[in-house]
Amino acid sequence: MDIRIGILNAPRELSFESSQTADEIAQQVSAALTSGTGFLRLTDDKGKVYLIPTAGIAYVEIGTEESRRIGFVG
Repeated sequence: MDIRIGILNAPRELSFESSQTADEIAQQVSAALTSGTGFLRLTDDKGKVYLIPTAGIAYVEIGTEESRRIGFVG
């Protein structure tokens, strides 16, 4: 699953891939924004942990589970 997170006042976005489903990621984002803990915790495919302050999140884009095509599409 491809995840992109926009950070307020930052020119670049945080982008990584996760093995979690779109529903799991959406639930984690919603829980982090409503719980008041102040951080969103996500893990990528390689086991890296990302802690993102919820106050700085501009948007979260959750991609599709389709594999990327290689080569030319005819």
